[in-house]
Amino acid sequence: MEDFKELTKAEEQIMKELWEMERGFVKEIIDRLPKPKPAYNTVSTIVRILETKGFVTHESFGKSHQYSPKISKEEYKKGLTGKLLTNYFDNSPKSMLSYFLEENRLDVRELDEILSIIERNK
Repeated sequence: MEDFKELTKAEEQIMKELWEMERGFVKEIIDRLPKPKPAYNTVSTIVRILETKGFVTHESFGKSHQYSPKISKEEYKKGLTGKLLTNYFDNSPKSMLSYFLEENRLDVRELDEILSIIERNK
């Protein structure tokens, strides 16, 4: 997990759009963002940072670039969850689940669904 790179909030917002779009130009990403819209240069800079971090790749079309995710949302989720599990729950899914139960972040119906998933994957 030590090589896992976590996204900033701004980077995550851009990645969420790219994951949904699958590919897009900076202008198309901006069009999907909530108001107030960030400046073109801001989004362009964030996308280039994401490319440097290895999250995004691009295809050139003259002077413009079409960006696409290099890492899937599932890959990122797996890394983020692993980091959370390792750093805060001593690598214990049981400890993490107990935390969610104690904090009332999980109700009985959701717990039943989790138990069903466990049964199906035995």
